[in-house]
Amino acid sequence: MEGTNVFYRNPALYDAVQSDTGSAETCLELIERHRPDATTLVDFGCGTGRDVEVLAKRYECVGVDLQPGMVEYARRVRPELDFRAGDMRTVRLWKRMDAVTCLGNSLAYVHDNYNIGRVFATFAAHARAGAILVLCSPVWPVTQPEPTQSTVDTPDGPASVTIRYAWDLRTQINTMHREWVFPAGERVSDEITRRVLFPRELEQYATAAGFEVVDMTDGPGMGLTGPVAYTVARYTR
Repeated sequence: MEGTNVFYRNPALYDAVQSDTGSAETCLELIERHRPDATTLVDFGCGTGRDVEVLAKRYECVGVDLQPGMVEYARRVRPELDFRAGDMRTVRLWKRMDAVTCLGNSLAYVHDNYNIGRVFATFAAHARAGAILVLCSPVWPVTQPEPTQSTVDTPDGPASVTIRYAWDLRTQINTMHREWVFPAGERVSDEITRRVLFPRELEQYATAAGFEVVDMTDGPGMGLTGPVAYTVARYTR
């Protein structure tokens, strides 16, 4: 994954650029609404630990990520928190939590049906009876016909990025091609491929793993319009 995403090669850049997404705050609101007595939480695909840092103000947290570089960075900059390296298709912490989260489109990096099922089995293996699962994932592809250009603030100054999207309906893979020009003039390309799971698919995977979907929304108090949504489900086994 480091080879396909410039952020994963530079965790500090990822931390800086993604610092104001609001994903953790949205997750907190959803857990408070559906499981207000929750005290423990595991976050799969925790990356640099940004969201875990916010969630740990309310819950006893563990963050898990596939990429050793991300986990090493998270431990270095957030040493008071608990981060583990692990593949969310197979990892087992041998403890069950009141809340299970998977934010930042982490689920979308699992592309095939079999392994998506394994990820949901991992969610179930870490959920107590009545636990709340909160996912953030694409539910509709981005299909802009023309490239878009924007400026991104980085620790070294503004960088320009040009983005193009491609959509493969057969595989449900949405590909984002990015061309970066950083302040010192360095040019970097990356390509990110994400699996889009439509709402009924998410519901089917959740149900098969023992969860009941209780909400699917763009955010607390909002409807469902896409392209990225929060799915909230309760563990019923």
